[in-house]
Amino acid sequence: MNHAALKKKPGNNIANRKVISDTLLHLAKENKDILVLTSDSRGSASMAPFADALPDQLVEVGIAEQNLVGIAAGLAASGKKPFVASPACFLSMRSIEQIKVDIAYSRTNVKLIGISGGVSYGALGMSHHSLQDLAVTRAIPDLHVMMPADRHEAKKMTEALVDYHTPVYMRIGRNPVEDSYINEDYDFEIGKAVTMHEGNDLTIIASGETVRIALDTACLLQSEGIGCRVLNMHTIKPLDEMAVIKAAKETARIITIEEHSIYGGLGSAVSEVISQNCPVPVKILGIPDEPAITGNTKEVFEHYGLSVANVSTIAKEMMGN
Repeated sequence: MNHAALKKKPGNNIANRKVISDTLLHLAKENKDILVLTSDSRGSASMAPFADALPDQLVEVGIAEQNLVGIAAGLAASGKKPFVASPACFLSMRSIEQIKVDIAYSRTNVKLIGISGGVSYGALGMSHHSLQDLAVTRAIPDLHVMMPADRHEAKKMTEALVDYHTPVYMRIGRNPVEDSYINEDYDFEIGKAVTMHEGNDLTIIASGETVRIALDTACLLQSEGIGCRVLNMHTIKPLDEMAVIKAAKETARIITIEEHSIYGGLGSAVSEVISQNCPVPVKILGIPDEPAITGNTKEVFEHYGLSVANVSTIAKEMMGN
């Protein structure tokens, strides 16, 4: 598709967290109901410029994630539009009961931004990795779950969330990621997968930072005569079931790639749809059932086979090549 960045461009130096902060700052200047709440994390979330420009619209609660979520719920019940920015590993675990009860069950209009998600905190190990957050949040009724692929999608997703009245957990990484889109000139819709590359031999479904891996794999396979469809499943809940079923029927083979445990995340969501509607072979690629190794994101991805070389090998094996 013409909106996908199929060829590598000079490296992107803008992290998704910075884009989200800049977008919220721009929107909050015009809408005083938009508030940002942090848990001693304005630096980690790149929210310092927001705090400097709009100090009355930022609430700092300190290292108290449960209070953070509860206060956000109260502000939403008062008609505000709170965005919570806190490390994903703590937000999705320490305050999960408040997310379940105060946010989802109470249907409060809170947007939870899990920053530095997945293995972004690499060297700090399991205590700081968030590789179960999609599984946990996806299982909570009335809570939607999303992951932007790059800075362009982070901006579009943030803009869409301002007037989206369902509670949301959005997870982003810490460092800049390669662009998956050429620019912002494409239609973004919550709950609708984006076809990034066409193909009818197999489909790779990815989310977040793994979308770039899927695109690069599709380009490599294309050079070898294999047509690989790529779906960017930026919304993991509600999942675009029609796109999944269509891909299964038309390509007969599915690979999912995610920066998450192989249990309960994107792969599980896709498999649930396929197994009940149109059973085809599915290969789930992610972090296995073990504490992830320490290292930077690239090192961790390589170790667990979240690489173009490994994904293309698996694709060819599924094709019988």
